[in-house]
Amino acid sequence: MTKLSNESTSQSMNKQNKQSTIKKIIIPVVIIVATYFLYQMIMDNPPETNRGKGGPVAKISVETIALKPQQYSVVVNSFGTVQPRTSSVLVAQVSGEINEISQQFRDGGFFEKGDVLVQLDDRDHRAEVKITQSSLLSAKQALLEEEARAKQALIDWERLGNGAQPNTLVLREPQLAAAQAEVLSAQANLEKAELLLERTKIVAPFAGRVLKKQVDLGRVVTSNTELADIYAIDYVEIRLPINNKDLSFIDLPEEYRSSNNKQQGPSVSITSDLIGKQYWQGEIVRTEGAIDDNSQQLYIVAQIDDPYGVDNKSEVAPIKIGQYVNAEIAGKTIEQALVIPNSSIYQGSYVYIAENINDKTVLQRKEITIRWQNDEDAIIESGLSAGDVLVLTPLGQVSSGTPVEIAGATPPKRKGVNKQKRNANRGTEDRKPRDKKNRNKEGKQ
Repeated sequence: MTKLSNESTSQSMNKQNKQSTIKKIIIPVVIIVATYFLYQMIMDNPPETNRGKGGPVAKISVETIALKPQQYSVVVNSFGTVQPRTSSVLVAQVSGEINEISQQFRDGGFFEKGDVLVQLDDRDHRAEVKITQSSLLSAKQALLEEEARAKQALIDWERLGNGAQPNTLVLREPQLAAAQAEVLSAQANLEKAELLLERTKIVAPFAGRVLKKQVDLGRVVTSNTELADIYAIDYVEIRLPINNKDLSFIDLPEEYRSSNNKQQGPSVSITSDLIGKQYWQGEIVRTEGAIDDNSQQLYIVAQIDDPYGVDNKSEVAPIKIGQYVNAEIAGKTIEQALVIPNSSIYQGSYVYIAENINDKTVLQRKEITIRWQNDEDAIIESGLSAGDVLVLTPLGQVSSGTPVEIAGATPPKRKGVNKQKRNANRGTEDRKPRDKKNRNKEGKQ
Protein backbone atom coordinates (compact mmCIF):
# COMPACT_ATOMS: atom_id res chain seq x y z
CA MET A 1 0.00 0.00 0.00
CA THR A 2 2.71 2.29 0.83
CA LYS A 3 4.41 1.66 -2.48
CA LEU A 4 1.26 2.37 -4.47
CA SER A 5 0.62 5.62 -2.68
CA ASN A 6 4.15 6.79 -3.43
CA GLU A 7 3.78 6.05 -7.12
CA SER A 8 0.49 7.93 -7.38
CA THR A 9 2.02 10.91 -5.61
CA SER A 10 4.98 11.06 -8.02
CA GLN A 11 2.70 10.86 -11.03
CA SER A 12 0.57 13.72 -9.83
CA MET A 13 3.66 15.84 -9.27
CA ASN A 14 4.97 15.10 -12.76
CA LYS A 15 1.64 16.08 -14.21
CA GLN A 16 1.65 19.41 -12.34
CA ASN A 17 5.18 20.12 -13.53
CA LYS A 18 4.20 19.54 -17.17
CA GLN A 19 1.19 21.83 -16.82
CA SER A 20 3.27 24.66 -15.30
CA THR A 21 5.85 24.27 -18.07
CA ILE A 22 3.16 24.50 -20.74
CA LYS A 23 1.72 27.62 -19.10
CA LYS A 24 5.16 29.30 -19.05
CA ILE A 25 5.53 28.69 -22.78
CA ILE A 26 2.01 29.37 -24.01
CA ILE A 27 1.24 32.56 -22.07
CA PRO A 28 4.22 34.59 -23.42
CA VAL A 29 3.51 33.33 -26.93
CA VAL A 30 -0.11 34.43 -26.66
CA ILE A 31 0.93 37.87 -25.36
CA ILE A 32 3.40 38.35 -28.21
CA VAL A 33 0.87 37.31 -30.85
CA ALA A 34 -1.81 39.58 -29.37
CA THR A 35 0.61 42.49 -29.25
CA TYR A 36 1.58 41.94 -32.87
CA PHE A 37 -2.04 41.90 -34.07
CA LEU A 38 -2.82 45.01 -32.01
CA TYR A 39 0.18 46.81 -33.56
CA GLN A 40 -0.92 45.84 -37.04
CA MET A 41 -4.45 47.07 -36.35
CA ILE A 42 -3.18 50.44 -35.16
CA MET A 43 -0.85 50.85 -38.14
CA ASP A 44 -3.57 49.88 -40.62
CA ASN A 45 -6.07 52.28 -39.08
CA PRO A 46 -4.26 55.61 -38.36
CA PRO A 47 -6.30 58.41 -36.74
CA GLU A 48 -7.76 60.95 -39.11
CA THR A 49 -7.60 64.70 -38.48
CA ASN A 50 -9.96 67.39 -39.63
CA ARG A 51 -7.27 70.09 -39.76
CA GLY A 52 -8.07 72.69 -42.38
CA LYS A 53 -5.72 73.83 -45.10
CA GLY A 54 -3.39 76.72 -44.33
CA GLY A 55 -4.33 80.16 -45.60
CA PRO A 56 -2.36 81.94 -48.34
CA VAL A 57 1.06 83.27 -47.36
CA ALA A 58 0.98 87.05 -46.83
CA LYS A 59 3.10 89.04 -49.29
CA ILE A 60 5.66 91.63 -48.21
CA SER A 61 4.42 95.17 -48.77
CA VAL A 62 7.19 97.48 -50.02
CA GLU A 63 7.53 101.10 -51.08
CA THR A 64 9.26 101.69 -54.41
CA ILE A 65 10.43 104.46 -56.71
CA ALA A 66 11.14 104.38 -60.43
CA LEU A 67 14.67 105.57 -61.22
CA LYS A 68 15.01 108.52 -63.60
CA PRO A 69 18.23 110.25 -64.75
CA GLN A 70 18.52 113.74 -63.31
CA GLN A 71 20.87 116.70 -63.04
CA TYR A 72 22.66 116.53 -59.69
CA SER A 73 24.87 119.22 -58.15
CA VAL A 74 27.49 117.72 -55.87
CA VAL A 75 27.99 119.34 -52.47
CA VAL A 76 31.12 118.26 -50.58
CA ASN A 77 31.03 118.51 -46.79
CA SER A 78 34.07 119.41 -44.70
CA PHE A 79 35.01 121.11 -41.45
CA GLY A 80 37.71 123.28 -39.91
CA THR A 81 38.57 126.06 -37.52
CA VAL A 82 38.65 129.79 -38.23
CA GLN A 83 42.12 131.33 -38.47
CA PRO A 84 43.10 134.97 -39.12
CA ARG A 85 44.77 136.01 -42.37
CA THR A 86 47.58 137.68 -40.42
CA SER A 87 48.34 137.39 -36.73
CA SER A 88 51.26 138.96 -34.90
CA VAL A 89 52.54 140.01 -31.52
CA LEU A 90 52.64 143.74 -30.80
CA VAL A 91 55.98 144.54 -29.10
CA ALA A 92 57.66 147.67 -27.71
CA GLN A 93 60.77 148.84 -29.56
CA VAL A 94 61.89 151.34 -26.92
CA SER A 95 61.87 151.48 -23.16
CA GLY A 96 59.55 153.59 -21.11
CA GLU A 97 56.50 153.75 -18.86
CA ILE A 98 53.05 153.33 -20.38
CA ASN A 99 51.23 156.56 -19.61
CA GLU A 100 48.36 156.31 -22.10
CA ILE A 101 46.43 153.51 -23.87
CA SER A 102 43.66 153.58 -26.45
CA GLN A 103 40.09 152.73 -25.50
CA GLN A 104 40.19 149.95 -28.11
CA PHE A 105 43.34 148.43 -26.58
CA ARG A 106 41.46 145.60 -24.85
CA ASP A 107 40.60 142.00 -25.54
CA GLY A 108 38.32 141.95 -28.57
CA GLY A 109 38.77 145.62 -29.36
CA PHE A 110 38.83 146.72 -33.01
CA PHE A 111 41.37 149.21 -34.36
CA GLU A 112 42.29 150.72 -37.71
CA LYS A 113 45.66 150.95 -39.39
CA GLY A 114 47.68 153.83 -37.94
CA ASP A 115 45.76 154.08 -34.66
CA VAL A 116 47.95 154.80 -31.60
CA LEU A 117 47.27 151.92 -29.24
CA VAL A 118 49.89 152.57 -26.53
CA GLN A 119 51.78 155.76 -25.62
CA LEU A 120 55.06 155.52 -23.68
CA ASP A 121 56.70 158.28 -21.66
CA ASP A 122 58.74 160.18 -24.29
CA ARG A 123 60.51 162.87 -22.26
CA ASP A 124 63.90 161.15 -22.35
CA HIS A 125 63.64 160.64 -26.06
CA ARG A 126 62.61 164.27 -26.72
CA ALA A 127 65.66 165.39 -24.76
CA GLU A 128 67.84 163.08 -26.82
CA VAL A 129 66.45 164.64 -29.99
CA LYS A 130 67.42 168.11 -28.79
CA ILE A 131 70.94 166.94 -27.91
CA THR A 132 71.42 165.46 -31.36
CA GLN A 133 70.04 168.63 -32.95
CA SER A 134 72.64 170.71 -31.15
CA SER A 135 75.37 168.28 -32.22
CA LEU A 136 74.22 168.61 -35.80
CA LEU A 137 74.32 172.41 -35.60
CA SER A 138 77.86 172.30 -34.18
CA ALA A 139 78.97 169.95 -36.93
CA LYS A 140 77.47 172.18 -39.60
CA GLN A 141 79.27 175.21 -38.10
CA ALA A 142 82.57 173.34 -38.13
CA LEU A 143 81.95 172.34 -41.74
CA LEU A 144 81.35 175.94 -42.76
CA GLU A 145 84.55 177.03 -41.03
CA GLU A 146 86.54 174.28 -42.75
CA GLU A 147 85.08 175.18 -46.13
CA ALA A 148 86.19 178.80 -45.56
CA ARG A 149 89.70 177.68 -44.62
CA ALA A 150 89.90 175.53 -47.75
CA LYS A 151 88.92 178.46 -49.97
CA GLN A 152 91.46 180.72 -48.26
CA ALA A 153 94.17 178.12 -48.72
CA LEU A 154 93.48 177.99 -52.48
CA ILE A 155 93.63 181.81 -52.67
CA ASP A 156 96.95 181.91 -50.81
CA TRP A 157 98.42 179.26 -53.10
CA GLU A 158 97.40 181.13 -56.23
CA ARG A 159 98.89 184.37 -54.79
CA LEU A 160 102.33 182.78 -54.67
CA GLY A 161 102.22 182.57 -58.45
CA ASN A 162 104.63 179.62 -58.95
CA GLY A 163 102.13 177.89 -61.32
CA ALA A 164 102.37 174.48 -59.61
CA GLN A 165 99.30 172.45 -58.69
CA PRO A 166 98.53 172.44 -54.92
CA ASN A 167 98.27 169.08 -53.17
CA THR A 168 95.33 167.89 -51.04
CA LEU A 169 96.99 168.92 -47.79
CA VAL A 170 97.48 172.45 -49.05
CA LEU A 171 93.81 172.71 -49.99
CA ARG A 172 92.80 171.15 -46.61
CA GLU A 173 90.71 168.50 -48.33
CA PRO A 174 91.16 165.89 -45.53
CA GLN A 175 90.02 168.40 -42.93
CA LEU A 176 87.05 169.31 -45.13
CA ALA A 177 86.03 165.64 -45.54
CA ALA A 178 86.27 165.10 -41.76
CA ALA A 179 83.99 168.06 -41.15
CA GLN A 180 81.48 166.72 -43.69
CA ALA A 181 81.58 163.31 -41.95
CA GLU A 182 80.85 164.94 -38.61
CA VAL A 183 77.77 166.57 -40.13
CA LEU A 184 76.55 163.25 -41.55
CA SER A 185 77.09 161.49 -38.24
CA ALA A 186 75.25 164.18 -36.31
CA GLN A 187 72.42 164.07 -38.84
CA ALA A 188 72.17 160.25 -38.49
CA ASN A 189 72.10 160.53 -34.71
CA LEU A 190 69.27 163.04 -34.99
CA GLU A 191 67.27 160.76 -37.27
CA LYS A 192 67.83 157.86 -34.88
CA ALA A 193 66.72 159.93 -31.90
CA GLU A 194 63.63 161.09 -33.78
CA LEU A 195 62.86 157.47 -34.74
CA LEU A 196 63.11 156.35 -31.10
CA LEU A 197 60.86 159.24 -30.13
CA GLU A 198 58.35 158.16 -32.78
CA ARG A 199 58.44 154.58 -31.46
CA THR A 200 57.18 155.71 -28.08
CA LYS A 201 53.81 155.64 -29.85
CA ILE A 202 52.78 152.02 -30.51
CA VAL A 203 50.90 152.28 -33.81
CA ALA A 204 48.64 149.57 -35.30
CA PRO A 205 50.35 148.07 -38.39
CA PHE A 206 47.02 147.05 -39.95
CA ALA A 207 43.29 147.14 -39.34
CA GLY A 208 42.66 144.42 -36.85
CA ARG A 209 41.48 143.26 -33.48
CA VAL A 210 43.11 142.63 -30.12
CA LEU A 211 43.19 138.94 -29.30
CA LYS A 212 44.86 139.23 -25.90
CA LYS A 213 46.18 142.27 -24.03
CA GLN A 214 49.29 141.63 -21.92
CA VAL A 215 50.15 145.07 -20.46
CA ASP A 216 48.23 147.96 -18.99
CA LEU A 217 48.57 151.58 -17.89
CA GLY A 218 51.58 152.33 -15.65
CA ARG A 219 53.62 149.31 -16.71
CA VAL A 220 57.31 149.99 -17.40
CA VAL A 221 58.37 148.12 -20.52
CA THR A 222 61.70 147.55 -22.21
CA SER A 223 62.60 146.89 -25.80
CA ASN A 224 60.96 143.70 -27.21
CA THR A 225 58.38 143.51 -24.42
CA GLU A 226 55.20 141.83 -25.72
CA LEU A 227 52.24 144.18 -25.43
CA ALA A 228 49.36 142.26 -27.07
CA ASP A 229 48.40 139.55 -29.56
CA ILE A 230 46.59 141.04 -32.55
CA TYR A 231 45.21 139.81 -35.87
CA ALA A 232 43.99 141.32 -39.14
CA ILE A 233 40.26 141.55 -39.84
CA ASP A 234 40.19 142.13 -43.60
CA TYR A 235 39.40 138.42 -44.05
CA VAL A 236 39.66 135.11 -42.21
CA GLU A 237 40.67 131.70 -43.51
CA ILE A 238 39.48 128.16 -42.84
CA ARG A 239 41.65 125.16 -43.65
CA LEU A 240 39.38 122.36 -44.92
CA PRO A 241 40.37 118.68 -45.42
CA ILE A 242 38.93 116.97 -48.53
CA ASN A 243 38.45 113.22 -48.89
CA ASN A 244 40.38 111.76 -51.78
CA LYS A 245 37.17 110.41 -53.37
CA ASP A 246 35.74 113.96 -53.50
CA LEU A 247 38.70 115.67 -55.20
CA SER A 248 37.51 114.90 -58.74
CA PHE A 249 34.12 116.50 -58.02
CA ILE A 250 35.50 119.96 -57.09
CA ASP A 251 37.03 122.61 -59.38
CA LEU A 252 40.12 123.29 -57.30
CA PRO A 253 41.86 126.68 -57.71
CA GLU A 254 45.29 125.31 -58.62
CA GLU A 255 48.27 127.55 -59.33
CA TYR A 256 51.02 126.91 -61.88
CA ARG A 257 54.49 128.38 -62.16
CA SER A 258 54.19 129.44 -65.79
CA SER A 259 50.78 131.07 -65.40
CA ASN A 260 49.91 134.33 -63.67
CA ASN A 261 46.18 133.83 -64.04
CA LYS A 262 44.68 132.77 -60.74
CA GLN A 263 41.75 130.40 -61.01
CA GLN A 264 38.56 131.32 -59.22
CA GLY A 265 37.50 128.74 -56.70
CA PRO A 266 34.01 127.45 -55.92
CA SER A 267 31.75 129.07 -53.36
CA VAL A 268 31.44 127.62 -49.88
CA SER A 269 28.76 127.97 -47.21
CA ILE A 270 30.10 128.18 -43.65
CA THR A 271 27.79 127.30 -40.75
CA SER A 272 28.16 126.93 -37.01
CA ASP A 273 25.87 126.28 -34.07
CA LEU A 274 28.22 127.60 -31.40
CA ILE A 275 25.98 130.60 -30.64
CA GLY A 276 22.68 129.77 -32.25
CA LYS A 277 22.61 129.23 -35.99
CA GLN A 278 25.37 131.19 -37.71
CA TYR A 279 25.98 131.42 -41.45
CA TRP A 280 28.65 133.00 -43.67
CA GLN A 281 29.35 132.87 -47.39
CA GLY A 282 32.94 132.36 -48.55
CA GLU A 283 35.09 131.19 -51.41
CA ILE A 284 37.83 128.62 -51.93
CA VAL A 285 40.94 130.72 -52.68
CA ARG A 286 43.80 128.23 -52.88
CA THR A 287 44.91 124.63 -52.66
CA GLU A 288 47.82 123.63 -50.47
CA GLY A 289 50.86 122.25 -52.24
CA ALA A 290 51.34 119.09 -50.17
CA ILE A 291 49.35 116.18 -48.79
CA ASP A 292 48.99 116.23 -45.01
CA ASP A 293 51.33 113.66 -43.44
CA ASN A 294 48.92 112.63 -40.68
CA SER A 295 45.62 112.31 -42.56
CA GLN A 296 46.98 111.73 -46.08
CA GLN A 297 44.40 114.20 -47.35
CA LEU A 298 44.63 117.38 -49.37
CA TYR A 299 43.68 120.64 -47.64
CA ILE A 300 42.06 123.59 -49.35
CA VAL A 301 41.64 127.08 -47.89
CA ALA A 302 38.35 128.94 -47.73
CA GLN A 303 38.23 132.70 -47.26
CA ILE A 304 35.53 134.93 -45.78
CA ASP A 305 36.01 138.56 -46.80
CA ASP A 306 35.29 141.32 -44.28
CA PRO A 307 33.88 138.91 -41.67
CA TYR A 308 33.15 141.72 -39.20
CA GLY A 309 31.63 144.16 -41.67
CA VAL A 310 27.99 145.08 -42.11
CA ASP A 311 27.49 142.73 -45.08
CA ASN A 312 28.73 139.72 -43.12
CA LYS A 313 27.06 140.65 -39.85
CA SER A 314 25.63 137.50 -38.30
CA GLU A 315 22.14 137.59 -36.86
CA VAL A 316 23.39 135.98 -33.67
CA ALA A 317 27.09 136.79 -33.16
CA PRO A 318 30.18 137.54 -35.29
CA ILE A 319 32.64 134.81 -36.18
CA LYS A 320 35.33 133.97 -33.63
CA ILE A 321 38.96 133.03 -34.16
CA GLY A 322 39.40 129.33 -33.39
CA GLN A 323 35.69 128.64 -33.86
CA TYR A 324 34.80 125.20 -35.24
CA VAL A 325 32.66 125.45 -38.37
CA ASN A 326 31.12 123.17 -40.99
CA ALA A 327 31.58 123.83 -44.69
CA GLU A 328 29.47 122.91 -47.72
CA ILE A 329 31.54 123.28 -50.89
CA ALA A 330 29.76 123.64 -54.23
CA GLY A 331 31.04 120.87 -56.50
CA LYS A 332 30.52 119.91 -60.12
CA THR A 333 27.12 119.32 -61.72
CA ILE A 334 26.61 115.77 -63.04
CA GLU A 335 24.27 115.26 -65.96
CA GLN A 336 22.06 112.15 -66.32
CA ALA A 337 22.86 110.91 -62.83
CA LEU A 338 21.05 107.99 -61.18
CA VAL A 339 20.61 109.10 -57.57
CA ILE A 340 19.28 106.76 -54.85
CA PRO A 341 18.97 107.18 -51.06
CA ASN A 342 21.62 105.55 -48.90
CA SER A 343 18.91 103.82 -46.85
CA SER A 344 18.16 101.53 -49.80
CA ILE A 345 21.76 100.26 -50.05
CA TYR A 346 22.72 97.08 -48.16
CA GLN A 347 26.30 96.54 -46.97
CA GLY A 348 27.37 99.24 -49.39
CA SER A 349 27.24 96.89 -52.37
CA TYR A 350 23.72 95.86 -53.41
CA VAL A 351 20.07 96.95 -53.57
CA TYR A 352 16.69 95.33 -54.24
CA ILE A 353 14.48 96.15 -57.20
CA ALA A 354 10.94 95.01 -57.95
CA GLU A 355 10.36 93.18 -61.26
CA ASN A 356 7.24 91.79 -62.87
CA ILE A 357 7.84 88.12 -63.76
CA ASN A 358 4.96 85.89 -64.93
CA ASP A 359 2.38 88.43 -63.74
CA LYS A 360 3.99 88.44 -60.28
CA THR A 361 5.97 91.21 -58.62
CA VAL A 362 9.14 89.73 -57.13
CA LEU A 363 12.33 91.01 -55.59
CA GLN A 364 15.63 90.95 -57.43
CA ARG A 365 19.00 91.63 -55.85
CA LYS A 366 21.30 93.94 -57.83
CA GLU A 367 25.02 94.46 -57.21
CA ILE A 368 25.95 98.14 -57.65
CA THR A 369 29.04 100.35 -57.96
CA ILE A 370 28.86 103.75 -56.26
CA ARG A 371 30.39 106.71 -58.07
CA TRP A 372 29.94 109.27 -55.29
CA GLN A 373 28.17 109.29 -51.95
CA ASN A 374 27.35 111.66 -49.11
CA ASP A 375 25.37 111.20 -45.90
CA GLU A 376 22.02 110.99 -47.70
CA ASP A 377 22.39 110.22 -51.41
CA ALA A 378 24.51 108.03 -53.65
CA ILE A 379 25.22 108.38 -57.36
CA ILE A 380 25.28 104.96 -59.05
CA GLU A 381 27.98 104.25 -61.60
CA SER A 382 26.88 100.73 -62.63
CA GLY A 383 24.39 98.03 -61.65
CA LEU A 384 21.18 100.01 -62.15
CA SER A 385 19.60 101.65 -65.17
CA ALA A 386 16.83 104.13 -65.85
CA GLY A 387 13.37 102.66 -65.32
CA ASP A 388 14.36 100.20 -62.61
CA VAL A 389 11.91 100.11 -59.71
CA LEU A 390 14.02 100.56 -56.57
CA VAL A 391 12.72 99.13 -53.27
CA LEU A 392 12.91 101.70 -50.48
CA THR A 393 11.50 99.61 -47.61
CA PRO A 394 14.22 98.09 -45.37
CA LEU A 395 14.17 94.32 -45.90
CA GLY A 396 17.32 92.81 -44.46
CA GLN A 397 18.36 89.46 -45.95
CA VAL A 398 15.72 88.46 -48.55
CA SER A 399 16.15 85.97 -51.38
CA SER A 400 15.69 87.00 -54.98
CA GLY A 401 12.35 85.88 -56.34
CA THR A 402 10.42 86.62 -53.14
CA PRO A 403 6.93 87.84 -54.09
CA VAL A 404 6.07 91.30 -52.86
CA GLU A 405 3.23 93.74 -53.03
CA ILE A 406 3.91 97.37 -53.91
CA ALA A 407 2.40 99.66 -51.28
CA GLY A 408 -0.23 102.01 -52.67
CA ALA A 409 -0.75 100.02 -55.86
CA THR A 410 -4.34 98.95 -56.72
CA PRO A 411 -4.53 95.13 -56.71
CA PRO A 412 -5.86 93.56 -59.97
CA LYS A 413 -9.45 92.34 -59.90
CA ARG A 414 -9.89 88.54 -60.18
CA LYS A 415 -12.79 87.64 -62.40
CA GLY A 416 -15.37 85.15 -61.07
CA VAL A 417 -14.29 85.30 -57.44
CA ASN A 418 -17.34 87.21 -56.22
CA LYS A 419 -19.66 85.05 -58.32
CA GLN A 420 -18.18 81.85 -56.91
CA LYS A 421 -18.58 83.19 -53.37
CA ARG A 422 -22.22 84.04 -54.02
CA ASN A 423 -22.89 80.58 -55.48
CA ALA A 424 -21.17 78.92 -52.54
CA ASN A 425 -23.21 80.96 -50.07
CA ARG A 426 -26.40 80.24 -51.97
CA GLY A 427 -25.64 76.49 -51.97
CA THR A 428 -25.07 76.53 -48.25
CA GLU A 429 -28.35 78.35 -47.62
CA ASP A 430 -30.25 75.87 -49.86
CA ARG A 431 -28.80 72.86 -48.09
CA LYS A 432 -29.74 73.97 -44.61
CA PRO A 433 -33.59 73.83 -45.06
CA ARG A 434 -33.43 70.49 -46.85
CA ASP A 435 -31.39 68.96 -44.08
CA LYS A 436 -33.91 70.21 -41.56
CA LYS A 437 -36.83 68.72 -43.52
CA ASN A 438 -35.08 65.38 -43.80
CA ARG A 439 -34.46 65.31 -40.05
CA ASN A 440 -38.15 66.03 -39.41
CA LYS A 441 -39.22 63.18 -41.70
CA GLU A 442 -36.83 60.77 -40.03
CA GLY A 443 -38.12 61.79 -36.66
CA LYS A 444 -41.71 61.13 -37.66
CA GLN A 445 -40.84 57.70 -38.99
